[in-house]
Amino acid sequence: MPNIKSAEKRVKIAATKRARNMSQRSTLRTALKKFDQTLATDATAAANLLPKTAKALDQAASKGLIHKNKAARKKSRLAKKLNAAQQAQVQA
Repeated sequence: MPNIKSAEKRVKIAATKRARNMSQRSTLRTALKKFDQTLATDATAAANLLPKTAKALDQAASKGLIHKNKAARKKSRLAKKLNAAQQAQVQA
């Protein structure tokens, strides 16, 4: 435990921020997993879920939880997966 009062405050602030970041990161991961699970079963439902997932990624990037390029890369890969699944569904 720190001896200086300002250092004690920083420990408390860091703990608060860590808890918030972990919660937001968990929410983001849940959204991504939900999209993947939906895509595996139904491409049409996944198409409806893509904007919500993209919004979650954008919000995480705006809060500094992930880098903006990582959010863009993930959105691109999700759209690519969705297009491939829709093509497979049409051909089948």
